[in-house]
Amino acid sequence: MKASLLLFFLTFSIVGCSNTTPTTKHTGAVASAHPLATQAGIDILKKGGNAFDAAVATAAVLAVVEPYSAGMGGGGFWLLHDANQQKDIFVDAREKAPLKAHRDMYLDENGNVIPKLSINGPMAAAIPGQAAAFAHLAQKYGELPLKDSLKAAIHAANHGFAIDEHYQKLAGYRLKALRQYPAAANIFLNEKQKIPKLGYIIKQPDLANTLQAISDKGFDGFYKGSVAKNLVASVQKAGGIWQLEDLTKYSVIERAPIISQYQDFTFTSAPPPSSGGIAIAQMLNMLESQLDTNNWKKLGEVDQIHLLTEVMRRAYFDRAHYLGDPDFVDVPTQKLLNKKYNQTLASSIDMNKATSSASLGSQTQIMEGFHTTHLSVLDNQGNRVSATLSINLPFGSAYLAEGTGVLLNNEMDDFSAKPGVPNAYGLVGNEANAIAPEKRPLSSMTPSFIDSKNQTAILGTPGGSRIISMVFLGALEHLQGKPVTQWVNRPRFHHQYLPDVIQHEPNTFSEDVKKALEKKGHKLKNINRQYGNMQAILVNKETGQVSAAADERAVGQAQVQ
Repeated sequence: MKASLLLFFLTFSIVGCSNTTPTTKHTGAVASAHPLATQAGIDILKKGGNAFDAAVATAAVLAVVEPYSAGMGGGGFWLLHDANQQKDIFVDAREKAPLKAHRDMYLDENGNVIPKLSINGPMAAAIPGQAAAFAHLAQKYGELPLKDSLKAAIHAANHGFAIDEHYQKLAGYRLKALRQYPAAANIFLNEKQKIPKLGYIIKQPDLANTLQAISDKGFDGFYKGSVAKNLVASVQKAGGIWQLEDLTKYSVIERAPIISQYQDFTFTSAPPPSSGGIAIAQMLNMLESQLDTNNWKKLGEVDQIHLLTEVMRRAYFDRAHYLGDPDFVDVPTQKLLNKKYNQTLASSIDMNKATSSASLGSQTQIMEGFHTTHLSVLDNQGNRVSATLSINLPFGSAYLAEGTGVLLNNEMDDFSAKPGVPNAYGLVGNEANAIAPEKRPLSSMTPSFIDSKNQTAILGTPGGSRIISMVFLGALEHLQGKPVTQWVNRPRFHHQYLPDVIQHEPNTFSEDVKKALEKKGHKLKNINRQYGNMQAILVNKETGQVSAAADERAVGQAQVQ
């Protein structure tokens, strides 16, 4: 009891710290969605680890203390900068569809989508990539063994962490689903299967054992041996389709990042199966083509919002129609990145009138879960990591594999369950994102770097399909020379082609701005909550000074060492 109380007060005191760090000389920096995770990364840097070791340590603790966002049952995208090689690498650790998955697996005998089958329970879970990413980064890029990088996470899983308001809110969102599965409810809810009170300590000894197996054996500790057998047995017992072969065959893929140029800034971001890097490049190309007539920096507030909305609309239209897993579909990357192509898209923008999304073409839409996590890391050698990790909806599928402590994702819901056929709203699923064995579902996760002559920015955020627009808006803050705190905390708005509305946080627009936008033909939708959780770092290459910030919308923390 005394140990639990001590841990609670320690956790509370860390959460109570400022979530921004002033500019300073540095030997490293970490920004993440939870103070315990940030501290784990900083401790690894102090121990002599590099940015890649620190990123693994940070992500591993997030897997313990953010069960609603990420974990060993999920996956993600890791954007790396290797300072020794002066090379950017994209590590795709996105989940893969099981070998027994097929295009119509979520349809009934009449061809209708079976409600919740791709959302709750083991049928919703794709094969996780998180453990494989840890092993890959440690073996290929790290300086410390995994046992050092995973030590803090194992401790947090064994000794517990105190829940906060953010945990309570997201547990509330998935309370019904968690109650469906006793193994998950026993861990993440209290004895009465209710949302625990603030300060309640959650311990996960089975997850600690799984992390220890990864610490001892790397890839094989998760994808082979007793952990793998327990995962498959639990999934199959509950009606899922995983096999041991699904796990042994899993591998991360190193891909070339999407690199685009906007004036003097170089953007490095996520390639397919992420839609983020291409969409960001398209939006920037459209803005650049408008500089002579409609320079976004010089426009009044209403016209700037209008222009940014219209470039979002067009980029998201292409995202919905063309993007998928490049190992399975031919993504027309060169066409989508072509400046002349995007200039043509931008030429249809009328500054006096909103474009109807229906006028752009067929009604294709991509549905996507919204809860994810992000971390940004820098070391004193110039190595850096921007990583966005996810289990899809809060608490993923809500199914915890017995004997492993692993809460499974529901990333199968990111596929198009019924491509090519209109749903009740007349929207058609993306054919390129149809389900297939070993395929990775399309994602909006957009870990990014922005480089200029004097500065380097590291940024990213959770938020489902809104991730792309959040990174875009945060990047525009940087392009205007604003401090890192303003990138992560600026009010947000979003347009994704369908639905044809400008979604926005409360208090993003004044009443006069709303009326002016409506006069141009825009429909507005206040989603009545804040969204996103951006984590960012800015480096001044000339002075060596660094500033970092964690989004004030949640409980994250940024530290510059």
